[in-house]
Amino acid sequence: MSAKSRFHFTGICGTAMGAVAAAMKQRGFTVTGSDASVYPPMSDFLRGQGITIAEGYREENIPPDTDVVIIGNAISRGNPEAEATLDRKLLYYSLPEVMKEFFLRGKRNLVVSGTHGKTTTASMLAWLLRHAGRDPGFMIGGLPKNLGCGACFTESEFIVLEGDEYDTAFFDKRSKFLHYLPECVVINNIEFDHADIYASLDEIKLTFRRLLNIVPRKGMAFINGDEPNCLEVATGAPCPVTTVGCAETCDLRLENVAYQTDRSSFTLGGFPYSVRMTGEFNIRNAAMAAAAATFAGLTPAEIRAGLEDFEGVARRQELRGEVNGIKVIDDFAHHPTAIRLAVQSLRQGHPHSRLWILFEPRSNTTRRAVFQTEIAEALALADFALVAAIPDLHKIPENDRLDPVKLSADIARLGGQGFYLPDIDAIVAQVSRQAKSGDVIAVLSNGGFGGIHGKLLAALGR
Repeated sequence: MSAKSRFHFTGICGTAMGAVAAAMKQRGFTVTGSDASVYPPMSDFLRGQGITIAEGYREENIPPDTDVVIIGNAISRGNPEAEATLDRKLLYYSLPEVMKEFFLRGKRNLVVSGTHGKTTTASMLAWLLRHAGRDPGFMIGGLPKNLGCGACFTESEFIVLEGDEYDTAFFDKRSKFLHYLPECVVINNIEFDHADIYASLDEIKLTFRRLLNIVPRKGMAFINGDEPNCLEVATGAPCPVTTVGCAETCDLRLENVAYQTDRSSFTLGGFPYSVRMTGEFNIRNAAMAAAAATFAGLTPAEIRAGLEDFEGVARRQELRGEVNGIKVIDDFAHHPTAIRLAVQSLRQGHPHSRLWILFEPRSNTTRRAVFQTEIAEALALADFALVAAIPDLHKIPENDRLDPVKLSADIARLGGQGFYLPDIDAIVAQVSRQAKSGDVIAVLSNGGFGGIHGKLLAALGR
């Protein structure tokens, strides 16, 4: 691939695709691209790099002299550019393959994986390295506030990667993280997820075993020692393994955990740390980031200073506004465990507040019936739970769909107050009528939720 010089990116405006395309351009390659939706800030960023972008997918978008087509994960058969690539017998690669060959080979790659907490843990780790002057590259599926962007490549020996177990491309059904040449792996937790890709938890465990199989003998895997699925996956791993957690059997003990309104503190391996976030899962994220940073050579003092200055990640417990004593918080939810942990964290941070959860079942997992009961159990932990309409329901087989009417009834049966209101304006109207000073309203979705945050703040203000 290194002898090639002209690259076309199909699906260029995704965060990772755009970052890699810009980095390729900066290295002197000729880069073009296309996407179904071309809009700022990514479109402005790419054009500022001198990259020509076509809006919409058409065969003629691929220049005649293209050497390699990079096909994004969202592209499937039937896409005009995918079909043209195959018809013209062009060389094509997935984004992870390009990253491996041009950016990861020879580097010290620190890969953060797991069902939950990947984005926050990877953001913390990248920030710890930057704060300590190591100037790491990183590829993260969110927006770390300290870093200002989700991806960049530097001349540092370190690259931090959020390691997703989702598949790589329509022509490569292996997990993305299997391309990342990891020296160090973090596995936060392992649960059934991505119901559109995996048929069972055993299939997910297998792909994590494969990840550990490619960690070198001088590398390290940091495993959640309190989580049976992680321990099972790590059994017999050919790489060094360090268990991290609260159990006495863990190699690296998490102790002296304490929560305040706006921060949490803990000791790890006897060293005290503090982070300006609440909730047990953020303590665990910070512990994993600290463990991996120690492996990378940082001192406890460097880690302590970096964690203290960590500002969090956009859409992770992000306060969007406060009106008349009512807080509106944005959080990212893709799985029932994420919902339960969000509620737990908000309870720990606001123990005297009434808690509202506004939930949009949007991910491929939460739109399906597989977690019907678990979602109800998680939402019932709030004082009030409002469930919105399920987007793109036609894409889910009828017998496999989440039933939001049953969900609201199950929440009530479990002791909560559940409502199914498919219309966003109806949700805003009900919440703004009933919320009172001191309440906390958390909006949980992995999408935009129709701009409900702004609508809610405006209604509360009226």
